[in-house]
Amino acid sequence: MNYSQNQFIELVPDHNYSEVNKQIYFIEDSICYPIGASGSNVILKDISKRQISQSVWEKKEGAVFSKDWIPNYRNRRNLSDTMLFKKKYKRFEINSPWNYTRFYIYPTDTILPYSFYRHAEKDYHGRLERIDSYNKKTDIFVTLQLLPRKSWDDEAKELFEFNHFVKNRKNN
Repeated sequence: MNYSQNQFIELVPDHNYSEVNKQIYFIEDSICYPIGASGSNVILKDISKRQISQSVWEKKEGAVFSKDWIPNYRNRRNLSDTMLFKKKYKRFEINSPWNYTRFYIYPTDTILPYSFYRHAEKDYHGRLERIDSYNKKTDIFVTLQLLPRKSWDDEAKELFEFNHFVKNRKNN
């Protein structure tokens, strides 16, 4: 997921070949447009005129967006703070008969234009960066981690820079 102001470029990798994109999405507000696997010279402003849109809430591949709250959030238990990868995190857990899930929130006032669960971030005054979940029935452990970076992926950078060039050229 790469963003510039309120515009996102989401690169969905092919599960068999991680260096190849299966799909690229342009997301603005809560509307999503598939660009294809290679979108290097696409004018983002014109996509809405030519492309069929869908709500990000209906998108089924790549990042799945949800308005739902964390299941059993009211039954959470706060844990002591911890250090992980040289960062201090606030934590809470939810233990149900089927799952055990631990959430890690990095205290910050930095507001990103995306979020795993905005309600938890507001309650804990930070950014949810990691979720460890254990499914007790299937005996499967999954970690989901959000790693903010300072730079864009190469494909997204090319798209954003091309569109910045096109915008500046139209304005001159």
